[in-house]
Amino acid sequence: MAWTMLIIAGLLEVVWAFTMKQSEGFTKLWPGLITVGAMIASFALLALAMRSLPLGTAYTIWTGIGAVGAFLVGIAVLGESAGTLRILAALLIVSGLVLMKLSSDA
Repeated sequence: MAWTMLIIAGLLEVVWAFTMKQSEGFTKLWPGLITVGAMIASFALLALAMRSLPLGTAYTIWTGIGAVGAFLVGIAVLGESAGTLRILAALLIVSGLVLMKLSSDA
């Protein structure tokens, strides 16, 4: 269950990163409210997952999902660059996440 909460927390990190961009510096009400709500939910789920997962593992997976997810949303939704080096960087993050999961005792 901890891993499920952690993955959802990471996906909510992508949501709040995207809606923060859409809020244009919190000048738009609804994207700003969604950002704050997703942040609170993401942090809460991360905290719950950390009850049974090691700090280093949980935090690394959470930030990695957020980073790679925001990268993919940026490309797919916002038309950001999908250059070779950017894709390689994202693949290195994903490989680190896989190694972190494989090395976890939980």
